[in-house]
Amino acid sequence: LVLATFYCVLFVFSLLGNSLVILVLVVCKKLRSITDIYLLNLALSDLLFVFTFPFQTHYQLDQWVFGTVMCKLVSGVYYMGFFSSMFFITLMSVDRYLAVVHAIYAMTVRTARMGTTLSLAVWLIAIVATSPLLVLYQVASEDGVLQCYPSYNRQTLKWKIFIYFEINILGLLIPFTILIFCYVRMLHQLRSCQNHHKTKAIRLVLIVVMASLLFWVPFNVVLFLTSLFGMKVLDGCALSQQLIYATHVTETISFTHCCVNPVIYAFMGERFKK
Repeated sequence: LVLATFYCVLFVFSLLGNSLVILVLVVCKKLRSITDIYLLNLALSDLLFVFTFPFQTHYQLDQWVFGTVMCKLVSGVYYMGFFSSMFFITLMSVDRYLAVVHAIYAMTVRTARMGTTLSLAVWLIAIVATSPLLVLYQVASEDGVLQCYPSYNRQTLKWKIFIYFEINILGLLIPFTILIFCYVRMLHQLRSCQNHHKTKAIRLVLIVVMASLLFWVPFNVVLFLTSLFGMKVLDGCALSQQLIYATHVTETISFTHCCVNPVIYAFMGERFKK
């Protein structure tokens, strides 16, 4: 009941926050810049994530009653939202890096058309990354309760490990390697310019990095440990139960990013507030 209530609260705040971001970007700002394009797609990505909350809420209160097709669809949308969100955060970081460190070159490539092209590429990659999960998710009855979860057997157990590593690599390792590189270079560049606007930029950069670390790293670490458990590197019944519990907790924490992203990427921006 507590978890279901939490999902309901997240659903309301995320839906309102991201819908407002989209409204302002489309109606007021008219999607004039590449940053507007990325912000719009990030908000759409978060709304995809939010779409799964009503189903998750009902699932927590009762059982999965929506059938196999919706099980695959909701799970696919969930992971597509996860991948695309991380990809767009990374894309925005690279865009800011170019604007700060390579300002002259950035003038030729930071166009709305380029933003649209790269955004379409991100969605395509997110769909490809999600597709293996659509095959594995099934509805099955356990102790008379219908559940929606990825079904593995001896033949598909390697897929489970592959998918967990895929989430780790695409959802954490590659994005955060790029994030760290971009933000270290940006901070080095900005520190040489002591003015009010540059100080705000540094603060925003640090908040972006810390928020991403806070919400996504715990979940990815648990998935990595679960992968090691599946490969028999780690073992033990007690550890198995602890990993299951840790997965639920860290996954719930990661859901919160849907509410935070509109605040960080939009409402903290001076132009957006105006």
